[in-house]
Formats: sequence, C-alpha cells, structure tokens
Amino acid sequence: MSGYVLAIDQGTTSSRAIVFDGHFSIKGVGQQEFEQHFPRSGWVEHVASDLWRTTEATVRIALADAGLSAGDIAAIGITNQRETVVLWDRETGEAVHRAIVWQDRRTAEMCSRLKADGNEAMVTEKTGLLLDPYFSGTKLAWLLDTVDGAREKAEAGKLAFGTVDSFLIWHLTGGKRHVTDATNAARTLLYNIREGRWDDDILKLLNIPKALLPEVLDSAAEFGTTEPSLFGAAIPILGVAGDQQAATVGQACFEPGMVKSTYGTGCFALLNTGDTPVLSKNRLLTTIAYQLDGQVTYALEGSIFVAGAAIQWLRDGLGIIDRADQSAKMADEADPEQAVYLVPAFTGLGAPHWDPDARGTMFGLTRGTGPKEFARAALDSVCFQTADLIDAMHADWSDGGDVVLRVDGGMVANDWMMQRLTDILAAQVDRPMVLETTALGAAWLAGQKAGVWPDMAGFAKQWKRDRRFEPAMKDEERQRLLAGWRDAVKRTLTT
Repeated sequence: MSGYVLAIDQGTTSSRAIVFDGHFSIKGVGQQEFEQHFPRSGWVEHVASDLWRTTEATVRIALADAGLSAGDIAAIGITNQRETVVLWDRETGEAVHRAIVWQDRRTAEMCSRLKADGNEAMVTEKTGLLLDPYFSGTKLAWLLDTVDGAREKAEAGKLAFGTVDSFLIWHLTGGKRHVTDATNAARTLLYNIREGRWDDDILKLLNIPKALLPEVLDSAAEFGTTEPSLFGAAIPILGVAGDQQAATVGQACFEPGMVKSTYGTGCFALLNTGDTPVLSKNRLLTTIAYQLDGQVTYALEGSIFVAGAAIQWLRDGLGIIDRADQSAKMADEADPEQAVYLVPAFTGLGAPHWDPDARGTMFGLTRGTGPKEFARAALDSVCFQTADLIDAMHADWSDGGDVVLRVDGGMVANDWMMQRLTDILAAQVDRPMVLETTALGAAWLAGQKAGVWPDMAGFAKQWKRDRRFEPAMKDEERQRLLAGWRDAVKRTLTT
C-alpha cells in the first residue's frame, strides 16, 4: 500500500490539506482562507458551509500539487479548530445557524449564572474544564434556546451536533457517519474524561438532548470512508484529533513531562501527564492528549486566546505593518527604554486567569511610542502569556527536571520572538525541522492505523530539531519585564 497520507487541517482562519509521503516530507499543499463574521462585540462566527467548501477544495488542490490521485492515498487524518460548534440537519446536512467559534464569548452570562449556582466544581471534576464560554457546551445550549424550532427538532432526533471534525466527516462520508474522537469530545464540556462517556448530569444541567451527540472513538480509528464521487476514489479516514492534541502527537510528546506549545491564532501549551488526569490548582485545564487502543493519555493545558491574532491586529486593525514577518525587525529596533505592555484580552483572558469580560489594554505609552514599540509589545505579550502558563504547569506538575519546550505554529519561524521567548522563560526552546506538526500529528494517527507509517516509538525517533534557542537575558532584566507584565495584567482583570 502507498505510504502517502493526507492531512486535513481545518483551522480558525483557513482550511488546509497536506499530502505527506512515507518519509514525513510534504509533497503537496492546498490552502484557502474564509470569511470571519463578528455580528456583535465578542461574538465570532463562521458559515459552516465555508468550512466544508474550503476543505473539499483544498484536498483537490493538495492532490494536484502532489501529482497524485485519491487512489494513491492510504488514509486521511483530520485535525480541526476545537470547541467550535456546528448544529446541522441530519436530512439535508445544512447547518441551522452559523458555526459559533471557540473565541466567541456570547455565553459569558450563562456561565456566570451556572457558577453562581455552584456547578463549576462538578463540571471541572468530570470534564477537567472550567465554566467558560470558550467551550462547546454552553454554545450548543444557546443554539437550542435561540434558533427557532431547534430544540423541538433536536429532541425528535432530526439534528446533529458536532465539533468541526464531526461536521467534515459527515460530509466526507455522505452523511453515513456521525462520529468524533476523544480529544474533541473532551473539549465540549459535555464529556466525562474519567469515565469516557457523555455525561448525563451535565447534559441535564444544560438541557441538551443526548440524541444530538456523535459516537466517540479513539484518535486512531475507523471513522468512515470518503464518498468515491468526491475525489475519484474512496479514502479511509483513520485519524482525528483536535488541533492542539494533534500538535502534541506531531511533536512526539509521548512521555509524561514533555511540553509543547503551538503559536497560531492563539497559543496552547500541553504537558503530557501520562495515564493520570491531574486536577490543576492553578486554573489550567485537564484534558485528553490522545486515546489509542482504548487507552487514554491525559494532559494539562494552558490556553491563550490571542497570540498570532495580536500580529493580525497590528496589520489589519492598526495598519502599522503590511506583513506579519515585518514585526520581528520592528520589535528589534524598538526603543529599549520604553516599557510598553500590551495585554491582548480582545476576547477575554484565558489561562490561568479565565476572565471573559477583560478587554485589551496597553500600558506605558509616551509621546515617543510608535509602531516599533507596538510591534515589540505584541510579540512580548505572547512570551509573557507563555511564561504564565509554564509557571502554572510547574506548580501543578513538578518532576524536578529542566523544561525544554517544543514549539510549533506559524509564529515560530520568527527568530526574534523565539529568542525573546527563551529569555523570558529562562528555559531552552526547541524548534523542529517540520513546522507543520499539527497536520503531521493527524497524518501519523491515520498512517500508523493504516499500517504504512511507524508505531509511536518509531515516529518519536524521527523527530528532528531545527534549532535550540538558549536563554541569554540577565535575570534582573527578566524579572523587571515580568513584574511590569504582571502589573499590567492585574490592572486589566475585571474579577
């Protein structure tokens, strides 16, 4: 059988498809962006059909770019933006409302009410998550309560709920399969990660009919086969994982204590804790890293809502850069005497603060502050937020060893930011040879299930480092910068 594996990477701002060969090299790529919708302050939506349309198109583009046909592909692996909610009609496959994106904050008041009623401890114990609008459950409850006729149709079994992976699999298989994997289920606020099932108590709390929910499978499993008419031949779908878990797999973080951090629209750090779900005392999330052969591997996760999105804001919101890659040179030329801090709480603050009502702030502005200082503050904000996460992880999980952080995502090509990150963390940072680790992780899940790629140990051996960044900043300077950051965050928090 061919060693070619196709990864579908359906993200927050674009859909991509990547063909990997048996040596994990990229042979073909397709990518298309789609429109973001912001109907109200703090609300973020996607047209669900755009997610499917761009996914289908990018698969065709990637196959053509690789000079391959569908019959050459051994398997498909899917990775996706997590927590984003799609509710669709089982008969037509059409969504009953725009997809509500993970960044959306419309259910903040609902979460506050549920907390006030004393429900958060129960929810956290079962799901590892907090009562925050970030997660899928309250978004789904909002749809059922708001869309005309949705609740009646849901109770009659006429509607299907899913995260984006489920919606794509439904369409790829011609509506034959309504499934998800454990990593995506673990992000819905509805899944008991200790018992491996949808939780009846939480479904009752949020008034969500169980008939809506997909079947939950391992991260490497038989999710179905594509309709032959789509790409010219049926292709088995054998791997699925949410984007951050897929990146954890792609970085070969298979041993307890290993940490990866992905820098895309947001930033997400995961610490492998093995077969033990560690309940955080520092407001990190307990989640499923991956599930293979029925065996769950858990992780602690810190979620930052705005990372690369801060650079997009410089470009699209302020117009002070034309391209994201200009930010590094500008930051390097910024006035070192100006202590300018950006707290990018554009859609609230994530871990470890979890303040959905916080909004972005800047501190330390003077008449001399200009675009270069804004660029440095934006990049610094990503490094400072990462430091907050790593500190919380140290407090929850201490094995006495030095941390080496494996990084990936679009921002890690920025050498200035990588050096700044290692300086702020006072820890080594490893950048891999293959930066497309999210897609690679999904591809590995599918490829090893198909029997054409190596097992976990073999895959871990092939991980290669492009560069290790070593701390060079004096501790006095680091502490000064971090103290300024913490003061800025304290002034931004609303709770």
